[in-house]
Amino acid sequence: MLIEFKVENFRSYKDIVTFSMVASHDKDFLDNNTITVSEKMRLLKTSVIYGANASGKSNLFKAIAFMKNFVLNSSRESQANEPIEIDRFRLSTATDKEPTTFEAIFLIDNTEHRYGFQVYDNKIQNEWLFHKPSIREATLFTREEGVFTLGKDFKEGKGKETLTRDNALFLSVVAQFNGEKAKKIIKWFDNIKIISGVEDEKYMGFTVSHMDEPEFMEFSKKFLKIADLGIKDIQKIAIPLDRSYFPKEFPGKLIRKFLTGDDKKFLVEIKTIHQKFDENNEPLSDEYFYLSQNESAGTLVFFGLSAFFYDTLKNGRLLIIDEFTAQLHPWLTRAVIEIFHDYKPPQDNPLQSKAQFIFTAHDASLMTNQIFRRDQIWFTEKDEYGATDLYSLEEYKIRKDASFKKDYLMGRYGGVPYINQYIPLFK
Repeated sequence: MLIEFKVENFRSYKDIVTFSMVASHDKDFLDNNTITVSEKMRLLKTSVIYGANASGKSNLFKAIAFMKNFVLNSSRESQANEPIEIDRFRLSTATDKEPTTFEAIFLIDNTEHRYGFQVYDNKIQNEWLFHKPSIREATLFTREEGVFTLGKDFKEGKGKETLTRDNALFLSVVAQFNGEKAKKIIKWFDNIKIISGVEDEKYMGFTVSHMDEPEFMEFSKKFLKIADLGIKDIQKIAIPLDRSYFPKEFPGKLIRKFLTGDDKKFLVEIKTIHQKFDENNEPLSDEYFYLSQNESAGTLVFFGLSAFFYDTLKNGRLLIIDEFTAQLHPWLTRAVIEIFHDYKPPQDNPLQSKAQFIFTAHDASLMTNQIFRRDQIWFTEKDEYGATDLYSLEEYKIRKDASFKKDYLMGRYGGVPYINQYIPLFK
């Protein structure tokens, strides 16, 4: 589970900002929205980030995505001679010679870990890994300007220092050599699912790939019924490909080459099943629709995301979606949020209680104390110098009966655009 994430000198983040999934100790807050991980810590199941366009909401997720991808790929040989593509904060000379910093604090096997690194001039300037097996934090390793120090609990890293390139992470190298602790941390990062905009169709393939699993199909049918989309059932149909599926101008030689071979080629189609009624509105028969041709854009988005919600809840992962509310009715997004808040995992699989969901939104109708605690609502706001600040509603003193939505739209929490109505558009 994610506890905290920090980033500095990355895209619109000039100074270090901290995003936290730690629940506050306010007893008036919704306890159902939290997960108790110890006597001293509760973590949030969900969080939402609001802010004006271009205020830095998406950049926070891009920072998490960069950290994830670099942890997974930096030690590969294909990266040996490649520069580290870092998009630093570019609107101030003060950051030109400063490193970019990433740090995440997270739980693995109920043990807190803190891992981070700094990148500057196409090399890893610093890197560190700590864990907290008891009350006090202990060092697993540190790397400062090419000097490595290993803790007593990180013997798996011994001898790997000389194998680590300047532009590769030590953690990734140790994992490549089957270091157990390093592999667990790599797996934690790999389990983060990040969707950059629900209009992106790449996520549909992930859902289609799960349609051979009976457990997922049962989940998806219930999921669609919750949304009240009028869909009784959904099916994956494999249609054998032939010449008729190719454009007339497509070269016949290439078509024959594609269609011949030991493996038959199929086109996958998704069909939804609706109830058809007679003239007396009595159920008559099933009517089949093609998902991509006959269903609404919102239905496609809702079903396309269903496998991500299924996988996240079942396997206790972290799911991040940018612009989650873009094509969905507010009641649908609220239904998904409440699934996470109300979800009760089976006793024989406690891992499922570790699921977390973070997303960005513009839909202020979700900003209510009936859905979210104050510590679950975050804002991004740029200052006059183009730098993003990130802060939580928890930082404000608010009456118990305050309307989050009304106060937000009035600009009391920031995170809203300044509209200059006095700029003449025409002469």
